[in-house]
Amino acid sequence: MARVINLDAARELGLPGRVSREIISSQEGSSAVTLRHVEIPPATDGATREPHSHSDSEECTHVLSGSGVFWAEGAEQPVGPGDTILVPPGEPHYTRNTGDGPLVLLCFFPTASLGQHK
Repeated sequence: MARVINLDAARELGLPGRVSREIISSQEGSSAVTLRHVEIPPATDGATREPHSHSDSEECTHVLSGSGVFWAEGAEQPVGPGDTILVPPGEPHYTRNTGDGPLVLLCFFPTASLGQHK
């Protein structure tokens, strides 16, 4: 049965350097997808994001608002609202905020049970 899930009901994942809320996954009854809403705050303390990867799934990230850079294969590319990033399985990557406000992303994974970040 179809249902509507409000962002306020999404599960907070407690991932470092961002507020990541899992809207859809196997824990919410999905059999095939994971969807996360991610807010990366402006870097105020000089901290940098570390690369991570998802060995079991590709990742599709859509930038909703804010400005930042996407890093993969040793190079950074600027990203902003309307940009979409496709990351192959196992590729180390990160997205970093370069603006004054939050960088807001919608992250889609074509699996209901996403493994740990590696």
